[in-house]
Amino acid sequence: MNGAVLPLCDPIELVALDPARNVRRGYSITASLDLFGMIVVETRWGRIGACGQARAHAFADRAAAERHIAATLRRRGTAESRIGVAYTIIAVAGV
Repeated sequence: MNGAVLPLCDPIELVALDPARNVRRGYSITASLDLFGMIVVETRWGRIGACGQARAHAFADRAAAERHIAATLRRRGTAESRIGVAYTIIAVAGV
């Protein structure tokens, strides 16, 4: 999950599953352009099958948006030590 670059409008989808512990988490990151030319990075997370939560951040340049995405993916990479289950990438832009 290190150093990933996210093309605009194509999401990265992550899941953390452990049926024995009843853990079913989903996480997605999507980047898009708004009407003013800002790059909006939207993250959605929560239990798979539930409404979950979402947060959006706007960035003036692509480099700042990519730094935010890389930091978010680094944090998801530490999930195993925090929640006991690692996230698995199920969909990546351009793959």
